[in-house]
Amino acid sequence: MQNRRPDLIPMDGDLAALGEVVRLLTEAGGRPLVVGGSVRDALMGKVPKDIDLEVFGLEPRAIEVALRRSFAVVSVGAAFGVLKVKGHPIDVSLPRRENRTGAGHRDFAVEGDPTMSVPEAATRRDFTVNALLWDPRTGEVLDPWGGLADLAARRLRHVSDKFAEDPLRVLRAMQFLARFSESAEDGVRWTVDPATVALCAALEPSALSAERVYDEWCKLLLRGRTPSVGLRFLRDCGWTRHFPELHATIGVAQDPVWHPEGDVWEHTLLCLDAFARERVGDEREDLVVGWAVLLHDLGKATTSKVEADGRIHAYGHEQAGEPLAAALLGRLTQHREILESVLPLVRWHAAPYELFKAKAGDGGVRRLAAKVGRIDRLIRVDDADRKGRGTFFTEPSPQGDWLRAVADRLHVAASAPRRLALGRHLIAMGHRPAPWFSEALDAAYEAQLDGAFEDEAAANAWLAAWVAAHPRG
Repeated sequence: MQNRRPDLIPMDGDLAALGEVVRLLTEAGGRPLVVGGSVRDALMGKVPKDIDLEVFGLEPRAIEVALRRSFAVVSVGAAFGVLKVKGHPIDVSLPRRENRTGAGHRDFAVEGDPTMSVPEAATRRDFTVNALLWDPRTGEVLDPWGGLADLAARRLRHVSDKFAEDPLRVLRAMQFLARFSESAEDGVRWTVDPATVALCAALEPSALSAERVYDEWCKLLLRGRTPSVGLRFLRDCGWTRHFPELHATIGVAQDPVWHPEGDVWEHTLLCLDAFARERVGDEREDLVVGWAVLLHDLGKATTSKVEADGRIHAYGHEQAGEPLAAALLGRLTQHREILESVLPLVRWHAAPYELFKAKAGDGGVRRLAAKVGRIDRLIRVDDADRKGRGTFFTEPSPQGDWLRAVADRLHVAASAPRRLALGRHLIAMGHRPAPWFSEALDAAYEAQLDGAFEDEAAANAWLAAWVAAHPRG
């Protein structure tokens, strides 16, 4: 891989300001270098979305004065000199050293030092492929820790023993592997250096905040092209044990007729890869469905049994999986919307097939919509579930196609059926609010789901008839 790449990062479009920023800093006596993921991505053929510059040889005040000649800047790290160039995806900072001062994830002493050498400044990076620098004036790629060779070999390798100061880097490796590795058809797989795997295995996540852990999992689900590669690494370094509900699926056998791909763990990995191939690009939607796919079969770890005929069944795994999913996800986030959206998909993920097999009527589909809220999400989970069964199940899901057609016809694909009978209707009939309102309105909703009425006027008539048939003493 060439060490001189004058046009590595094109200075046009969103990055048109980069050349001017470099000119200002150079004229002030500094040496601005593009660092980190933007260099890595550019070397992998991607145009970086944002740029991190480290400026060697200039004090923070001199950097700010130079930039303000042409740009407005915002200071976001006065203690170690980080400036954002307003209106442009460019951050400018000093080289800095980080030393752990305690067990917490914020317990680091961070010190900016413009006199640091390039190799010393790069030691704070996690992996060698993220410790590359690019000099936009000369086009030279600086490689103090062998990152170019690792990039060519598609290998993650830690830069130094400082890696162990932040155990979150284990999960960063997980999501990097998922993002960098391509589909099985392309055969592009990243690996982790054995010494790095061993180092990761020795780390514990006890000091990590749930929020930081959750964010890395979200990156896996939202950006991973092949999530299975990242999760296989997590198993290799022993970190699945820190997510016990997921770890428990490893080695849980499945019936080979329906699951020729292997155990529940392998099925989950293939399901995630199928999901990743068909993300819709809406972050909220993809995150909900991705979590549901990851967690959908946790219940098989506690319900799988070999029956008398030798077949393996996991009756009730959907219901058993809901509290397990709630426990795992609830430790990572308190985002109520995520929890309330994901858990019903886990609980009812088998319903599309069951309703299809039973030739269920409209009422069954309406009830399913009331339970899960979004049938369109459930169909995506079902599709990934089916495609996670190896090469025998690559065709479109017949139950998914059927369910989508019915849900679209009933207008319940993207929302639960809206209640047509409400408390205000009972009040308008002359009734004063009372505990029996709930019974009446719940009965009305059940009738609505069965198709007894389809508009507010009909709902009112049904409700009046119910009240007449259930006199109150």
